[in-house]
Amino acid sequence: MVAKTKNLCAKIGRELSLPERAVIAVVELLESGNTVPFIARYRKEATGNLDEVQIRAIQERLAYLQELEHRRETILASIESQGKLTDDLRTLIETCESKTILEDFYLPYKPKRRTRAMIAREKGLEPLALKIIDQPLRGDPLNDALEFISPEKQVETIDDALAGARDIIAELIAENALIRQAIRSEFASNGIVTSKVVAGKENETSKFEQYYEFHERVATIPSHRYLAIRRGEREGILDFQIEIEQTTAEIIAEQIAEIVPGSPYKEQLRLAIADSCKRLLLPSVETDVRVELKINSDRSAVDIFASNLRNLLLLAPLGGRSVIGIDPGMRTGCKCVALDATGTFKGNITLNLCSGERALQQAKKDFLQFIADHHPEAIAVGNGTGGREAEAFVKGIIKDANLQDLIVIQVNEAGASVYSASDIAREEFPDLDLTIRGSISIGRRLQDPLAELVKIDPKAIGVGQYQHDVHQPLLHDKLSEVVESCVNHVGVELNTASGPLLSYVAGIGPSLATKIVNHRQKNGPFKGRKELLNVPGFGPRTFEQATGFLRIRGAQNPLDASAVHPERYELVKSMANDLGVSLTDLIANSAYIDKIDIKQYAAIVGEHTLRDILDELRKPGRDPRAQFEKPCYRDDICTLSDLKPGMKLEGIVTNVTAFGAFVDLGVHQDGLVHISELTDRYIKDPSEVVKAGDKIKVEVISVDVARKRIALTGKQKSNSPKTMPQRQEKKSFNSNPFASL
Repeated sequence: MVAKTKNLCAKIGRELSLPERAVIAVVELLESGNTVPFIARYRKEATGNLDEVQIRAIQERLAYLQELEHRRETILASIESQGKLTDDLRTLIETCESKTILEDFYLPYKPKRRTRAMIAREKGLEPLALKIIDQPLRGDPLNDALEFISPEKQVETIDDALAGARDIIAELIAENALIRQAIRSEFASNGIVTSKVVAGKENETSKFEQYYEFHERVATIPSHRYLAIRRGEREGILDFQIEIEQTTAEIIAEQIAEIVPGSPYKEQLRLAIADSCKRLLLPSVETDVRVELKINSDRSAVDIFASNLRNLLLLAPLGGRSVIGIDPGMRTGCKCVALDATGTFKGNITLNLCSGERALQQAKKDFLQFIADHHPEAIAVGNGTGGREAEAFVKGIIKDANLQDLIVIQVNEAGASVYSASDIAREEFPDLDLTIRGSISIGRRLQDPLAELVKIDPKAIGVGQYQHDVHQPLLHDKLSEVVESCVNHVGVELNTASGPLLSYVAGIGPSLATKIVNHRQKNGPFKGRKELLNVPGFGPRTFEQATGFLRIRGAQNPLDASAVHPERYELVKSMANDLGVSLTDLIANSAYIDKIDIKQYAAIVGEHTLRDILDELRKPGRDPRAQFEKPCYRDDICTLSDLKPGMKLEGIVTNVTAFGAFVDLGVHQDGLVHISELTDRYIKDPSEVVKAGDKIKVEVISVDVARKRIALTGKQKSNSPKTMPQRQEKKSFNSNPFASL
């Protein structure tokens, strides 16, 4: 490792409060081509048992510092080529630890379009400007300006000369790194985000009404409000600024410029500073602050999206049971599909529930026969338009036919239409209609949410806030990390996994995933992990990274169905031999596993790795996800109008944002539990108490049918339903105030 990278590792260790040795190990492993899931799971001894979050933090910080170093070198080279790089400036640049401040140092030397200061310099006014900046105690700026009058250079009066000099000073003030940093700090501490409605749109109804007259400090404004204001500006509804008092900025600039009280030149300097603040400095720094707020808001929004996505992907699976998937539809009918325990499509029918009594009776007959033909253990009903009606229809049939053991579950269908029109869906089901593909996706989501949702662009799942407003590369990278993390956390069954699912396994990727699926289709199921080396492009390096996350149930070697890495197979065999039992007898036998000499084997592989191996031997190939639980909805509630204030219900959290949690009550429209109503105690972040997929009990506060809004509370000791105070009518002067007594 080169000295510069080692220095960066030391810095990262200090910033993240991690041992420098562990950071160096992570960086070396990453630079050697190892994936984050592999490092976190199988190189714990090298990293000191750092988890995936810590490893990614190291990776992200290293990337930032490397970009900073590259930019630093570029700036130094640029200034040096201009012949303006002094030793002091070099020191400032080389010790700078922020991209923003680095750009401040570079600003005076950065190529720019023709400015008023450039024009003034062309007129020969720079000496006058420098004299004003020096603020000598003797002299007269008016007399000095006489020397620079030159009609040939379009400097015809004293005022022209002084104005040009002030233009030069204004630019120097605006490009002074210390002043910019001080003004930026003032924005961060005392700046105000203000927004107002665009003139002429005051009476228009919009979702931005709360921002028509709005102000909040930069230091406290949450990400969702800032992103909402930016969206309102982009849609032409809002104007917004980030402001500080100009006089405050002028005072800061004067202090750093060191106004000399007794100098006759001080007023000219003050005028230049005031002009600089108004025309150059404040607009420029405001832009910087806008960008910084946007970056921070993006990160916050992306983190929320990532957290929701993780919880959704890791929802408890129904598992290998046959299901019927239903994509509800009012006009075109409900599309029903049958899937076997492996998710294989077996057949489909369409049920018309809204075409009259005769069609309804035929739908009942057809659906009962469909159940008899395919023997499902569960029925998944999409939660889209008509979902509750379809669910009620299915439950009625099950009750009448005495099939109470058949589970009926409403499934979030967000993104199903995206999948049905995707290349992946066309490859899987080239001969099926889009609506049938959507029903298949709904059914498979119940069987295994992770395996199905990886086929959909995470942005289409709809579990974030303002995902279309944030920096898209940042969102893409973060969500890809989440999917990769979840897939490798759960593990993948090699002989049944789809190409999209395999592509997220550490070290594989889309191209190799396709080759694995093609090899499996041509040669039959894999009998052992070693057979992966027969797949074109699947070399020893990929084998090292990927195989620990791939499972082969029923393989010749029972360890191939576990998370034990092949590099540790010989160690496990030694454990079995030392106990005098076979490998098959050792696996899943706690009586034997408890007899293993921990000290002996920890000395070979390390305690962290040994503990992982023993845990896996106790429950080989275990699914780390929670056990499936059937959600409960009230059967008497089907539509938004059925909800009444005071009702106590159970629902499923579908989305967690910075301002609260959205809950599916089974009426197609999610209700909002504001952060202030989530719990009886104060919390800063809704994720402290709920996550996507949680089952929670709530009470209805209010229902706005026209605007399709449901306000809920999760407080256990909730008061009576909140109502808006009634507006009192004005009484005339001659009315009797005691008339009602």
